Amino acid sequence: MQQSEVTQVLASLDSELCMCTCTHTHMYAHILTCMHTYSHVHAHTHTHTHTIKFISRNIDFEDVIAEPEGTHSFDGIWKASFTTFTVTKYWFYRLLSTIFGIPMALIWGIYFAILSFLHIWAVVPCIKSFLIEIQCISRVYSIYVHTFCDPLFEAIGKIFSNIRINMQKEI
Repeated sequence: MQQSEVTQVLASLDSELCMCTCTHTHMYAHILTCMHTYSHVHAHTHTHTHTIKFISRNIDFEDVIAEPEGTHSFDGIWKASFTTFTVTKYWFYRLLSTIFGIPMALIWGIYFAILSFLHIWAVVPCIKSFLIEIQCISRVYSIYVHTFCDPLFEAIGKIFSNIRINMQKEI
């Protein structure tokens, strides 16, 4: 983060920090947290620290076009191919980001808003309702087990507890 950016962040937090009656350590931690958050959405970074985990690395020319040992094209061809690949990838990505970036952000924003809405207002209440209703069934089931099954299995256990097995090896 550049010095001017830090100054901007501190200036924007000035009113909030003046109202805070916390210790200097807490204010310093608050400033660092805000600067950290600001740096993750800054226009020059474009990448969040929690980038998608399954993209293991950037795809480079050598990852896509690789000549085995002992088989090499002319250096000029190799350099021109490298330049063509790199420039095409760079500008085509920018073109696609320009055309589809904002619509895809809109679509994904709507999708996750709907998903959050359904989770907060439908899924969790249904689960909580189910858990409340299942408690009644759980009590009835518990009474059934203690009334019928416990005595039955205890009796069967007593019957089989008197069985003794002796094994002898005859020569």
